[in-house]
Amino acid sequence: MSESEISSRQAEAAAKTRRTVAKLGLGIVGMFAFAFALVPIYEVICEVTGLNGKTAGQYQYVEGDLVADESREIHVRFITNVNAGMSWDFGADIGGIRVTPGGMHEAVFRAHNPTDKVMVAQTIPSVAPGRAATFFHKTQCFCFEQQVLMPGESVEMPMRFIVDRDIPESVTTISLSYTMFDITEQVRSVHGSLVSAAGI
Repeated sequence: MSESEISSRQAEAAAKTRRTVAKLGLGIVGMFAFAFALVPIYEVICEVTGLNGKTAGQYQYVEGDLVADESREIHVRFITNVNAGMSWDFGADIGGIRVTPGGMHEAVFRAHNPTDKVMVAQTIPSVAPGRAATFFHKTQCFCFEQQVLMPGESVEMPMRFIVDRDIPESVTTISLSYTMFDITEQVRSVHGSLVSAAGI
């Protein structure tokens, strides 16, 4: 084999190696991109379908279109939790209420910051059974925004909701759960001096 043939084969092998490395690199980048995309994709699917009991955002309605179905009652239970490390007191005034589908209803929740620090909280809702999530409409909820409490401060947080008239007859009880998280550090790291100026 001549020297020129050897050089040609070496160049071809090097080119193949570069193509293989490039393909592997693109594959790795693609996998990372897909992994990051999974979270927002999952969020969208949960919001649209009610998968895993996740509820949608603020429900828009026309007052005149609200017609309660007086022939049915659904028991709505309220469950509150604080995430590990969250020192606030958090709960509902009542453990649950019986409601008529199609009507507007209200429940009141309360939170108290017993610490000597300004803190920020975010509450995440979930509905069980999961198939009821798309029929549970919140028109006003503290979960739509972050809660900032001064040391020793308490807050009353009303939540207004509608259980859709089209909810399946088989659903007679809905459990609305809220988990409250301490996001003070995350807010501080994102907003920096703005948050510091607010005393957080």
